[in-house]
Amino acid sequence: MNNTFSQLGLSSNLLKALGDLNIVTPTEIQSKAIPVLMQPRQNFIGLAQTGTGKTAAFGLPLLEAINPDEKRVQALVLAPTRELGQQIASQLEAFSKYMQRVNVLPVYGGAAISGQIQGLRRNPQIVIATPGRLIDLVERRALDLSVVELVVLDEADEMLNMGFQEDIDKILSFTAKDNSTWLFSATMPKEIKGIVAKYMADRVEVSVNTEQRVNQNIDHQFATVKGHDKVEALKRFIDQSPDMHGIVFCRTKLGTQSLADDLMKSKYPAEALHGDMSQAQRDRVMRRFKERHLKLLIATDVAARGIDVNDLTHVINFMLPDDITNYTHRSGRTARAGKKGISLSFVSGSKELWKVGQLEKMLGVGFTKVTVPSMKDIKNNRVKQWAENLVEADINTVDPELMAVVADTLGNMTGEELVQKLIALELKQMEGYGSDRDLNDTASRGEKKKKHKEREIRNDYGKKKDFERKKGKKGDRFENDERHKGRDRKKGRNDGDMVRFFINVGSIDAVSKKDLIDFVCEQGKLDRAAIGEVTVHKKHSFFEITGGKAHKAGGRFKNLYLNNRPLRVNEDLIK
Repeated sequence: MNNTFSQLGLSSNLLKALGDLNIVTPTEIQSKAIPVLMQPRQNFIGLAQTGTGKTAAFGLPLLEAINPDEKRVQALVLAPTRELGQQIASQLEAFSKYMQRVNVLPVYGGAAISGQIQGLRRNPQIVIATPGRLIDLVERRALDLSVVELVVLDEADEMLNMGFQEDIDKILSFTAKDNSTWLFSATMPKEIKGIVAKYMADRVEVSVNTEQRVNQNIDHQFATVKGHDKVEALKRFIDQSPDMHGIVFCRTKLGTQSLADDLMKSKYPAEALHGDMSQAQRDRVMRRFKERHLKLLIATDVAARGIDVNDLTHVINFMLPDDITNYTHRSGRTARAGKKGISLSFVSGSKELWKVGQLEKMLGVGFTKVTVPSMKDIKNNRVKQWAENLVEADINTVDPELMAVVADTLGNMTGEELVQKLIALELKQMEGYGSDRDLNDTASRGEKKKKHKEREIRNDYGKKKDFERKKGKKGDRFENDERHKGRDRKKGRNDGDMVRFFINVGSIDAVSKKDLIDFVCEQGKLDRAAIGEVTVHKKHSFFEITGGKAHKAGGRFKNLYLNNRPLRVNEDLIK
């Protein structure tokens, strides 16, 4: 393995820029990929996990391949999200600091396409693009991909996970048949193998750290919390850790905005980041987060791709991700540059407890169960920190004349009385923090099963004057009364029927049908099969839930906010 970048054959201008950035020793993927990519007309596959230095692995040889004297698009880099595209563009610009006349242009959705068309007319040599926006530009004849000599697919598996397979295939069909294609990915699913077979003949493959690994400096924790208590539990963890600066992950855009609105309503410095925000809004939120004006960023997995913020103390999984890759991506946001960090997951029910066990086995890490702090814990912690700050205060900054004024006022007060009053004032600021009830879901899996079974028995046989147990064949539960067959015993509805609900959000809130389905499944703890017809209007929407699950799920849409207004969800009685 090469120990320095100079041994990789890079030019002096690039080496000088790397020195300015204090990048001295190449990572394994850089050491193995750069010498191969320095060769002309080379198809290449690089398999490596996120955070291993892939951008420099393809970015440095890409810059070496550019002819600064040719004013046309020579190289194209495809990225799954605008944040990652912006990050790649920023790094290439930093690497090319001492190169002459190299122009890099990022193009992505969420920004005015007219400005990007103007940028293309200035003939950049390198274009960094998200798939959807790139196709828009090609179809508007603002960009000719047939002249591009080099195509890089970064985070290829993530682009496929986001549904860009057809777009990628379409884009590659526009490019020249004899160009070079470099593909970088953490995994190699069959869809990527199909792309490779179709467009990348005579390729070289390098594989580095493809197994799922997590940073050993991360403390993996979980807390068992009922779904309706998660928001209150999050607030308590924030109160317990005044220096917290991290990312809270939700599954859906609507859930992300709702949680952020709830926290802001309670005066917590937090904001959402999701795909329905304009680029100006996203830039403003990220600037505030990086400058630490925000304690927490509430984000979806997709929106967080490409975010590069140092010194994050926490990653909080408000909802556990669906797969192991997303967990490693999430937790890897903290504990960077040799520092320590916490990855905290909120777990509801035995199914999610099982998920935690699977993560432990597959990642080879241990998860520590932690308890949601009580209000007493938070008060004790706050008073302790107040006392520590008092001890460290610089008394030389106090004007002696002011001390004399205070002494005249407090002259008859004992030291103990003064301390008690100061503590009372400090604790008074915590009024309204919430109830003091225990938020930890302490019931064991066995106890939950027993309670669930008892509840089913009561529901089935409790209403003796309405139902009568049949003394007949095994499995025949009720008398042959068609009115009772398949009914939800609590509400008297047929399990196959659909119950329609109203919700006060619509297209004016940038909510799509898919957003609403994801939100209903997430908040109502439902499978997609339980959702019926969904219609989105301008200012309101309707959705249907299977009758047997409607009552319980409907009760879970409480105390939710969107854009600082309460969400109203109720059964639609007028159809």
